[in-house]
Amino acid sequence: MGDDQFKLPPGFRFDPTDEELVVHFLQRKAALLPFHPDVIPDLHLYPYDPWELDGKALREGNKWYFYSRRTQNRVTSNGYWKALGFEEPVITRSSCNSTHKVGMKRYLAFYVGEAPNSGIKTNWIMHEYRLSPLSAGDGASSSSSSTTTRSSKRRGHLKTVNNEFSGYVLCRVYEHDEDDDDDDDDDGTELSCLDEVFLSLDDLDEISLPI
Repeated sequence: MGDDQFKLPPGFRFDPTDEELVVHFLQRKAALLPFHPDVIPDLHLYPYDPWELDGKALREGNKWYFYSRRTQNRVTSNGYWKALGFEEPVITRSSCNSTHKVGMKRYLAFYVGEAPNSGIKTNWIMHEYRLSPLSAGDGASSSSSSTTTRSSKRRGHLKTVNNEFSGYVLCRVYEHDEDDDDDDDDDGTELSCLDEVFLSLDDLDEISLPI
């Protein structure tokens, strides 16, 4: 699989917000709607260490984007991804200026070594986005409402496929380089406040953050 397969045209930069990743990509995938552009590949993540993603996932700067099946098995050949014990909602605003939750964002860090507790923490961070149950249903509803003239059998088939695709997550992976803290604008990566906290702590099991 060549690296050129997942490159954007010259002059284009892929720098989506959390809301855009969920609403315009993950939600549309669950609803079997087309993508423009269709540049994020499906990838079975967990056989790969994060430094092996180049050429397999969409790269923009030092970030890699891909879809993967939601799973609890996050063990790779040389380490494992460990959830950092905190999730935050992804919120969207409708045309009538109301807000609602469309997904959840989970934070994970990569550890080199044997799971679950003997690894050494690295600077590799993953943001894992998943649809909320209502969001997955909304995707199927919007797809059905636009095709009301189709048979009920066809709509039932679409609903089954949509439920299957709602098991996908969208992942954004990057390595935080502490030497480049003052140069975030150059590579398009900004470390969030939560990421800074997680990287500064050695034992993440005791974290308790307000929601």
